[in-house]
Parts: sequence; structure tokens; C-alpha cells
Amino acid sequence: MRLTPVSPRAPLPLRDRDARVPDAPDGEKLEKKIADQVERIADLQRIFYADGRLALLIVLQGRDASGKDGTIRNVFTGVNPQGVVVTSFKVPSEEERHHDFLWRIHHRVPPRGMFGIFNRSHYEDVIVTRVKGIVPKSVWEPRYGHINDFEKVLAANGVRILKFCLHISRAEQKKRLQKRLDNPEKNWKFNPGDLAERKKWDAYTAAYRDAIRRCSTRWAPWYVVPADDKKVRDYLIARTIADTLGALDLRWPKADAAVIAEGID
Repeated sequence: MRLTPVSPRAPLPLRDRDARVPDAPDGEKLEKKIADQVERIADLQRIFYADGRLALLIVLQGRDASGKDGTIRNVFTGVNPQGVVVTSFKVPSEEERHHDFLWRIHHRVPPRGMFGIFNRSHYEDVIVTRVKGIVPKSVWEPRYGHINDFEKVLAANGVRILKFCLHISRAEQKKRLQKRLDNPEKNWKFNPGDLAERKKWDAYTAAYRDAIRRCSTRWAPWYVVPADDKKVRDYLIARTIADTLGALDLRWPKADAAVIAEGID
């Protein structure tokens, strides 16, 4: 059970049934598998941080209640906090609106040696702005190309990019939103605006489909994650990250040979 990058030439229906993995392992087996991948990430992060030649940017996109916060909490539970920066992109500030749409994003790209996690991202500017009609098509349409060029520049400068779309079904979203109302400890998560966004389900599906297909590239691939089952979601994302890190030529830096030979007095 693993994810494969989205091909820009293949169909991407994003149907409700695509939000689940048929015949997935049961919860107990998945918990062990998740723990193994979390441990792999933790071990590899230590080398990644010490190596300091590359950065890792992880983009999490998804509808309301798709599990972006839970993914961050569960998948990165074993990493050293000194090597990770999480950025949640909200509505642009007054200052941010006076710059191009990628200005605030570039400021949060992780430096070499670090993991950067985007909880929502620059893709809001070809999804939300499109669905809500915040800007005309003449503005958001060229942004696909701008994003691909931007990510290509990052990749050429040592930033490895993994983009995950957490895909949930309409029924599962309803269930999770209702839990936020029923559980007093989760009321703070509920936003009445989520109900208005839910009414635009088909429009958001079309916007996600276009953004993912048009911006899944060799240097910055998109992965669609079946996210109705939280454990399946966490395992698939954790394995993809661990496999990506494991394929890098990571090395522990070595001390100067002369210093080693001389030793410590």
C-alpha cells in the first residue's frame, strides 16, 4: 500500500469512493506500520539536519476537516522540533495583499537542513480564489505556470517538494464537522463558513483537479491521499516521506582529518 505521483496526463476523478482504500489493513496492523514509518522519518531527519545540503517542503492541502492538523501531529511526532517549521496560511494580511501571491510563500520556504510543512499553501490562490470569484480567471489562470516555475526554482536550489491532497468524501466531511459541534472540546474548530464552502463541493472538486493535474511535476509531484480512514492517511503520507528521504544521498558530515589525527589534548 503506497502512493504514486499524479500524472498530468491521467484522469483524476476525485470521486467519493476514491477517498478510501479497499482491503486496507485493520487499525492495529496500521498502527504498527505507522510507528515504523514515523521512526524512519525521525532517524533520517537527524542525518538530514546534520547534512545540511537540502531542504524538504511538505505541502498539505485538503477540504475542511480532511485532517491536515492530525497528519502533522501524527506523522511528525518523532522528529526533533528544532528541525521542523510548520506554517499555516490564513487569509492574506494587508501587507501580503500588496505583493504578488507568492511573496508570502517564498518567505516561509525552509532553509537547507530543515523540514518545512505548509498547512494550506500557495495553492489556495488557484483553488479558493477561483471558487469564490475573488479574482477573475484572467488572474488565476496564469498562476498554474507561475507555481510550476516557482517550484522548479526551489527544486534547483536544493528544496525537495512533496505535495499531498487529503481527499475525503462528502459523507466523511459531514461526520467530522458534526463531531466538532457535538464535542465541546472541538467546538473551537467549527467555523460556520465551512458549511457555505461545503455547498460548493463540485466547484472545489473541479478546482482541486485542475490544480493537481496541472502542477504535478517531476520536481514537485502531487499525491492524492485517500483520507476517510485517518490511519490509512497517516501511513501513506509517512511512508512516502520516509521513502523520499531514504532515497537521498544523505551523509553525516565528517570532522577535519587533521583534527581527528591530532585528537583532543
